[in-house]
Amino acid sequence: MKGLRWLGAGAAAGVLQALAFSPEMTRLTPSAPFVATLLALGALVLLLHSVERPSQGAWAGWGFGTVWLVGGTGWMYVSLHRFGGLPSWLAGGSVLLLCAALSLYLALACAAWVRWRRRRWLPDAVLLGALWLLAEAARALIFTGFPWAASGYALVDSPLVALAPWLGVYGMGQVLITVVAAVVLVFSYQVSVRTRAGLLAGTVALLWAAQAWLAPVSFVRAHGRPLDVTLLQGNVPQSEKFEPQHQGEALLWHAKQLVAAKGDLVVAPETAIPLLPSDLPPDFWAALLKPFHQGGRSALIGVPLGSFEHGYTNSVIGVSKDTRGLEGGYYRYNKHHLVPFGEFIPWGFRWFVDMMNMPLGDFTRGPRNAPSFEVAGQWVAPNICYEDLFGEELAARFVGVLSPAPTILANVSNLAWFGEEVAIHQHLQIARLRSLEFQRPTIRSTNTGATVVIDHLGVVTDALTTNTEGVLRAQVQGTSGLTPFARWAGPWGLWPLIGLAVALVLAVIRRPAS
Repeated sequence: MKGLRWLGAGAAAGVLQALAFSPEMTRLTPSAPFVATLLALGALVLLLHSVERPSQGAWAGWGFGTVWLVGGTGWMYVSLHRFGGLPSWLAGGSVLLLCAALSLYLALACAAWVRWRRRRWLPDAVLLGALWLLAEAARALIFTGFPWAASGYALVDSPLVALAPWLGVYGMGQVLITVVAAVVLVFSYQVSVRTRAGLLAGTVALLWAAQAWLAPVSFVRAHGRPLDVTLLQGNVPQSEKFEPQHQGEALLWHAKQLVAAKGDLVVAPETAIPLLPSDLPPDFWAALLKPFHQGGRSALIGVPLGSFEHGYTNSVIGVSKDTRGLEGGYYRYNKHHLVPFGEFIPWGFRWFVDMMNMPLGDFTRGPRNAPSFEVAGQWVAPNICYEDLFGEELAARFVGVLSPAPTILANVSNLAWFGEEVAIHQHLQIARLRSLEFQRPTIRSTNTGATVVIDHLGVVTDALTTNTEGVLRAQVQGTSGLTPFARWAGPWGLWPLIGLAVALVLAVIRRPAS
């Protein structure tokens, strides 16, 4: 029962962390998520400082992480209950159980910090930052990873976002918790007034330097001429998307907009064409591709591909005059990072999927370092929905591939599964951070939102209103050149950060405790 006290205290602090990922906070002011996460992490550090045993730290970290993730990923309930047909208690319980399981990494990190702390403010702050990174990296990598609502995404409108092209989202989170822990612990341990004043001044200087010196640093240059792009947002209700009696209207709308679009590139969302080409009405597929084969315009279209014999893929096809000679007449990008339960069924969970009334199944995985699609001298790198959570995987497409590095990122998504607002807002945060990590513009064509153009500095320059049917036409300037993040994450993924964190942990725990 004593553990429940620490669990509850951690959960109370986790509420503030969850608020950092809510659209309501951003509507207050863009900096509100940053303030919320500062307060949340400060409360967690104070709590961990007050505990005496590692088990108490584990309870506190588990409560903090579970509430944080329930707040950050609670939209999964919508897909499980409304569209999956699970009873509300089972859908809610499944979300809670998943979040509790994913928070075990943070619980272990907090227990390790209590066990290994040195009772000196600087080593202990460094130790907590390193363990925090290891916990977030574990959530991003183990069992294919589910890093939604990672702490660094709350910094997208803060001075620390200047670290994105250097360290990526997990490095940003490590720096944040290290600084917060240093400030809290320097006032919690017996430290001189001079040291405290120096740390506060140093923290202010760090934030100022990040904003004044690091933020303007550019590793890229403009590449070619701007593209004239058209982005489609069909706003097809998820309850109708795969129902034969409703598919015709949505299919015709997307086909009409694709053919009528002007400019260099038109992009349609994930599964904008919800049927296999072989299942479409006779001659429909050929008629859809023909205008782009004739030249002058290109298209990226979300569509499932494959066959029962060879497997199915969640794909994006690229069509232009240059693809006429390719197999099928199009460039093909197959989704690499598949969604557990949505696109592949983890071993032992077939019974759970069979309970849901959703068109789920096992898809075939595409290559990690797929080539880009050339459009008017720009190299456009498609990714599908959930894939842009994994910046370290996108980085592999910038180094060691046959085609030139991407100059524009293109995300196609369908978040209609998950409600009308929260997931859309959070996915936009994620996309903005990807643009900042690579200093590449991102174009997003989605079913319900956010259909936007993001420049290479992470600023949304053009957008459609979410949950409406619409067509967005905009200019987007591609960039070339590599950020430090792309250079190290491309060949090695997250392992340099993980190796640094392990080295810091070992360096701290070898020091004698006070």
